[in-house]
Amino acid sequence: MQSSISFAGLQLTFLAEKALWCAELGAMFIADVHFGKAAHFRKSGIPIPEPIHDQDLIQLEKLITTFQPVDFYILGDLFHSDWNDQWQKLNDFLERFPQTTFHLIKGNHDILPHSFYRQSIFQIHDKPLLIHELLLSHEPLEQVPEEKLNICGHIHPGFRIRGKAKQNLFLACFYYKKRQLFLPAFGHFTGLAMVKASGDDRIFGISGKKVIQIL
Repeated sequence: MQSSISFAGLQLTFLAEKALWCAELGAMFIADVHFGKAAHFRKSGIPIPEPIHDQDLIQLEKLITTFQPVDFYILGDLFHSDWNDQWQKLNDFLERFPQTTFHLIKGNHDILPHSFYRQSIFQIHDKPLLIHELLLSHEPLEQVPEEKLNICGHIHPGFRIRGKAKQNLFLACFYYKKRQLFLPAFGHFTGLAMVKASGDDRIFGISGKKVIQIL
């Protein structure tokens, strides 16, 4: 099941794979992959198994092969921290899809040396990027021009559903508010920050293979 919103003549479709698809632009958007985070933790003596990132690669492959995007935009925090061999693994993996151009709008965790980015498969954007009426950034922008939609990540939005018997269900979500759309964290090895909707805000929760409008 899919949910979507319309903006400036574009249909923006929320996918259960924690991605945003725009057919009119042939563009896919994700945020906060944090690839290589497991290796970063192991350097600190925390035994996190590397295969946790294999799930992210499986999701990426599914999105690319299913939708055949012309452009694939990653809205920051692609790689968690300093270099480890997972960076090369990721680049080798994406080279299997030459029909797609991969873009990285850099986030606060994208701190590899410039030479690594120059030699990678990615087109690198150090500043927010405007395509059509969509203003892409990692962190939410404090000011968004009229008639523009800021699509961003960074906060890892989540929503808590309370049951009648005091059960709590925590879901990753897409959070849509005036002129801003927050994407869920794509990476499996990430947490959630609970968001609260007000006014005309909308929340689309991800449950299994479904995206459901909660508010």
